[in-house]
Amino acid sequence: MAAAEEPVLSRRAYGGSKGRLEAFSDGVLAVVITLLALDLHVQADGPGSLAPQLRHEWPSFAAFALSFFVVGVIWVNHHALFALVARVDRTVVFLNLLLLMWVTTIPFSTSALADYLRTGGLDTHLAVLLYGISNEGMALSFTLILRHLLRRQLLRWSPGAGEARGSLRRFGLGTALYPVITLVGFFAPVVMLLLYAAQTGFYMVEQTPILPPSTSD
Repeated sequence: MAAAEEPVLSRRAYGGSKGRLEAFSDGVLAVVITLLALDLHVQADGPGSLAPQLRHEWPSFAAFALSFFVVGVIWVNHHALFALVARVDRTVVFLNLLLLMWVTTIPFSTSALADYLRTGGLDTHLAVLLYGISNEGMALSFTLILRHLLRRQLLRWSPGAGEARGSLRRFGLGTALYPVITLVGFFAPVVMLLLYAAQTGFYMVEQTPILPPSTSD
């Protein structure tokens, strides 16, 4: 009898960890979004006045603004997704860690992108690739989390098979688009920034309807 009850107790324990998972994720995302600002700087005793310095540093400001909203949308969608979750299991916890790992690379890839947009050269391609990898890893991790939640029926409501597939396709759109946008960046980095901004704007307004409106948060 004790052996039969053990899985139930284990599931309840992980169900109670949902709040800890969200709190830990919020803390990591707060640190990441703050670190983005560390790459913004001007020098009062530097060459030239403030206005020329600001013009010279435009890649840093553009990359900061883009990544700030990227991380902001990650936080909003992470909250929206886990508001639909009834409980989490061990796999969700580790998939969430994978997501956070990729998110914590964004300040580094943002700084590298800004530096090499400013200086140019062949290394700009590698900087573009690093930024694309950060975003692709994040998007893939998000999609894996939702896929597991749907397959293991960990949501507060069980959507139909067709609705689940449609939601997963919309939620995982970035996994297909981010590589394409990164490829564009090899030839036109500024256009890449604009496309990333458009993709981020899409996720600002996209709602993945995997719960009825009357029960969603």
